[in-house]
Amino acid sequence: MYRFIKNITLVSIILLFILSAGCGVYKFKDVSIPPEVKTVKVNYIENKARYVNPQLSPRLTDKLRQKIVGQTRLTQTNNDKVDWEITGFISDYSFSTSAISNQQVANNRLTVSVHVTVTDNTKDKVNDYDISRSFEFKGNQSFQQAENSLGDEMIRTLTDEIFNKLFSNW
Repeated sequence: MYRFIKNITLVSIILLFILSAGCGVYKFKDVSIPPEVKTVKVNYIENKARYVNPQLSPRLTDKLRQKIVGQTRLTQTNNDKVDWEITGFISDYSFSTSAISNQQVANNRLTVSVHVTVTDNTKDKVNDYDISRSFEFKGNQSFQQAENSLGDEMIRTLTDEIFNKLFSNW
């Protein structure tokens, strides 16, 4: 009986090893970066919106640089001779009312739009992308309170949206 249990245990371990070896950990790292692209330059994302949040441009630029370096094989450089050059600007930063209850503002919406251009110098090709996200906040908050409470979420969400547009085929 002991030998039978030992053999079952050994067979189970071998099967577990074989099955786990076939199931790789799937990552979206470098999903759609052409092999000839090795360097990237992320220029400062300017704020050209009518209303300017002074923290948005530097934080968004920095977070995008960090994400590209941290989640791709690309090397960030400031040289003019680069495989991909990413430029962009904040095109819209606006507030609007999104819900009214009992004749009072119940919710407001902050909408942020970013225009991004990728110049692929390996193929002499330029791609433009427009990303727009809305962020809801309570009607009793001032715009400054909303900006402060939504700041991290805005940066994270916009960075993820831009990254997915640039590096994913979905």
